[in-house]
Amino acid sequence: MFRVKEISNREEVLAVVGLGNPGSTYEASRHNCGFMVVDRLAAKYGGRWSKTRFNAETCRIVIGQRRVMLVKPLTYMNNSGEAVQKLKAYYRMSSADILVIYDDVDVKLGQIRIREKGGPGSHNGMKSLVRLLAGGDFPRIRVGIGPQPEHYDIVDFVLGKFSSDEQMVLEQALAKAVTAVEVCAEAGLQIAMNRLNTRGNGETD
Repeated sequence: MFRVKEISNREEVLAVVGLGNPGSTYEASRHNCGFMVVDRLAAKYGGRWSKTRFNAETCRIVIGQRRVMLVKPLTYMNNSGEAVQKLKAYYRMSSADILVIYDDVDVKLGQIRIREKGGPGSHNGMKSLVRLLAGGDFPRIRVGIGPQPEHYDIVDFVLGKFSSDEQMVLEQALAKAVTAVEVCAEAGLQIAMNRLNTRGNGETD
């Protein structure tokens, strides 16, 4: 289970951070899968987004008995850690109170991976988080966008849009990620990992 701490407003909160870039130019890009997941959670639970002084948008929802704060950093991907670091300090959260959702070229399109902690890999948003949160000891959900075609530059690929066929497969992964957040909030990270982690062939780990 996630550790829950009493914070300044006496709410028990799990922060679910979706990574992405703000603005209409980027909203349908591969790099915005994190935003897509938290937007779907906000819509499902009737939450409303509001801007904060931490250069992020937040949305409060309740999943089961757990209060959840959805977060979209507005610092652009490469500086995602700046907003999350400020939120973490203000609400006196531990890294275990923060669940990060992001795109990953090393995970097959349509699949997700849930992990308790780890390094940033090649993902610039995660590099910012790991650096500013003093390590990678926070849980994460990786939404697959891979594999990257050999002839594509990585930046062009992640900032590119999904084809109509890819979008259909992506929706399956986004739905899995929404379910993963719900299971994490209600039953804990380990149960979510056991239920929802999948290999590239679609079988569970």
